[in-house]
Amino acid sequence: MPEHYDLYALEDMSGGDKEFMQTVVEAFLTEIPPDLEAMHMAIENDNHRMAYQFAHKMKPNLEMFGIDLIREIRAMERWADTNKPTSAIRPQLEKITTYVNAAIKEMRKDWKL
Repeated sequence: MPEHYDLYALEDMSGGDKEFMQTVVEAFLTEIPPDLEAMHMAIENDNHRMAYQFAHKMKPNLEMFGIDLIREIRAMERWADTNKPTSAIRPQLEKITTYVNAAIKEMRKDWKL
């Protein structure tokens, strides 16, 4: 049983079709790492709007895999509407990064990708 993600929503959506599930996992593994990196770059460049866009884009994918970072993603979205410095969002960014990277590593191992 995975520690950093779960397949409940994906299994429900796919009706248990393992081939479809693998396709969705592969898409996640292809799309999320560059989005995470782009969100980092946006924050490093103090680009609030771009950080919002990548956080918002990642949200449904994280939810589909039961990756419970909704508070951190919402904090990122709220931060984007402020003039607060990047230091205000770093703790959430670090939590998102750490947890998502752990889930990615686990998925690659579990799905042999």
